[in-house]
Amino acid sequence: MKNQKPKYRQIIDAAVEVIAENGYYNSQVSKIAKRAGVADGTIYLYFENKEDILISVFQEKMGQFIERIENVIVDQESADDKLSALIKMHFRQLAEDPDLAIVTQLELRQSKKMLRLKINEVLKRYLTVVDNILKDGMDQGIFHDHLNVKLVRQMIFGTLDEVVTNWVMKEQKYNLVDQAEEVHFVISNGLKIHHQ
Repeated sequence: MKNQKPKYRQIIDAAVEVIAENGYYNSQVSKIAKRAGVADGTIYLYFENKEDILISVFQEKMGQFIERIENVIVDQESADDKLSALIKMHFRQLAEDPDLAIVTQLELRQSKKMLRLKINEVLKRYLTVVDNILKDGMDQGIFHDHLNVKLVRQMIFGTLDEVVTNWVMKEQKYNLVDQAEEVHFVISNGLKIHHQ
């Protein structure tokens, strides 16, 4: 496993910073090597090329991102509380790492098919978490029982994604985490059965 090697994390973290600052296309491998404090050749012991670095950044960082979300929602009983915790944690993690937010929201939107497929593979785990929250909510009688889980999951992910993208585009001038409550309010009220 390449991510067990000592300099792997160093290179991944350097890549996030360099790509956030310069954009993917202007981030030469030599720039990433310099930031990581390694020789150019060292990078090729871990990665095939620049694209492989970008994919690995996403796999590594999104893996940690999803794990933290899973750990937070496991403590919540109700599906609605799980949804709230997921939204807060989604925003908090990107707010805490503005460079990573630039990379995930802007630089990963590459049009290459192979890149998209790899990204979708990693995102599947996140979408499964959302699916399970929706199914729990339906089973618990909190959410409407006729929900099209795939469609609703897209809507939830799309909403969170757009809110983060907007924050990045506005140069992260306001507090992203402060928006979690309102985003949860709107999504939750669309899902919940309102008992009179």
